[in-house]
Amino acid sequence: MFKEKKIMFLIAETPVHAGSGSGIGVIDLPIQRERHTDFPKIESSGLKGCLRDAFKDSGVGQTIINAIFGPENSGDYAGAMAITDARILLFPVKSLKGVFAWITCPMVIERFVRDVMMIDKNTKSENPANESQFPIRAFASLVKDDKSQKAKITSICGVLINSGNSKKIVLEEFSIEVKDSESKEVDGVAGWLSENVLPSDSFYEFWRSKLNKDLVVVDDDTFAQFVSNSTEVVTRVRISDETGTAEGGGLWTEEYLPQDTILYSLVMFRNARNSSAQSEGNSTLCSTFVSKLSEIRVIQVGGNATTGKGFVRVNFYPHQNQNKHQNQ
Repeated sequence: MFKEKKIMFLIAETPVHAGSGSGIGVIDLPIQRERHTDFPKIESSGLKGCLRDAFKDSGVGQTIINAIFGPENSGDYAGAMAITDARILLFPVKSLKGVFAWITCPMVIERFVRDVMMIDKNTKSENPANESQFPIRAFASLVKDDKSQKAKITSICGVLINSGNSKKIVLEEFSIEVKDSESKEVDGVAGWLSENVLPSDSFYEFWRSKLNKDLVVVDDDTFAQFVSNSTEVVTRVRISDETGTAEGGGLWTEEYLPQDTILYSLVMFRNARNSSAQSEGNSTLCSTFVSKLSEIRVIQVGGNATTGKGFVRVNFYPHQNQNKHQNQ
């Protein structure tokens, strides 16, 4: 039974290549995707390995590392932590105005609300008094099955284009008409995301402001098109030292999640299974995990670390103080 649960947000500081192996399409090395939706993801096994690697030189003792992740070279016992695949939450798309916007869709929002309800019992109630923690009604209002509504947008959106009597946004080469009847709900969602997804330090003040005004909710089909066709595809080549030209077979393409993509994963803790660390309760292990990662801040995920790829900033919900308050 898991008693300590957190949402870990992953904010891409550089493009991320969590590869799925060789592809059979036009991209030689595609990224990992969900089988049934084609939405990008990061497998939990790879994510767990990256987190463990980040802890190696962190000053945390090996006994605690083994208690959290399990022993690396034996199957004597399992770790206390369980982690899910990282799911897409917000995807950056080039915009004619405002440089880029973050897009999401009702399906992604509905999943996120279910996951928040799993880790935070207060969100199971629709009591407005709880909405200072999580505005569940605002999130739920964006999951309406309204096929005629192609996009919703914040009323203060920085990517909005006024065109006569209509309002439009231009994402990549697509012009999308906006119906802002739900703007107040989108405002509430954008405000909560900007305050909770991104770190609270002053360095992120600009990005919190941008997320607060540049969030666009598109329909599920449009979102699927963007996350499938608007990723970064990089062509790489291996040059021969002898000839100074491309080696035979040394030309390939790699797919990346673009910088500023935001994903999230559920992190859950049970009591330690190794006898030497059983005195550490699940609360202590979870607290150590969160506080140490909050101190490390940036981890490396996926391939091509030596070329500056895969650097991801982590942030947690609920925050430590907030969680303590909820448990009182």
